[in-house]
Amino acid sequence: MAKVPVRNFIYRLEIDSIEQAGFAEVAIGDASTEPIEYREGIDTTTVQKFNGLNKYGNITLKWGITDSTELADWHQMIVDDATPLADAQRNVVIRIQNDKGEDQIAFEISKAWPCKYDPTDLNGKGNEVAIDTLELCNEGIRRIQ
Repeated sequence: MAKVPVRNFIYRLEIDSIEQAGFAEVAIGDASTEPIEYREGIDTTTVQKFNGLNKYGNITLKWGITDSTELADWHQMIVDDATPLADAQRNVVIRIQNDKGEDQIAFEISKAWPCKYDPTDLNGKGNEVAIDTLELCNEGIRRIQ
């Protein structure tokens, strides 16, 4: 049976103890491993490549603001520097769902913490929803489902 690609517009997030309404947009950063090139003195034509540092791109969350301040408070923990970073880190799971609301694919983000908060822009002439943006640094992105 042929596999059908999953649509990218039905999803939900689990952020440890933070409960937040739906997100308008979630951008999952990339994961890469830097190659280390090595050549021995007697080997003049071939470079060997070894795996080096793993790097994980930031996760960007955009949501229509409500009366909840949980995500802004999470960022404020980092800004105030009153909480050790290890205590502010959260595990995040991004679950992509099918049309029936069933989980199909999941990405686990390890040791995430807010490194950038961009409050909404205001426009007295507009009629758009107010959108906040939170960027999460992390130490791991992996597909778990």
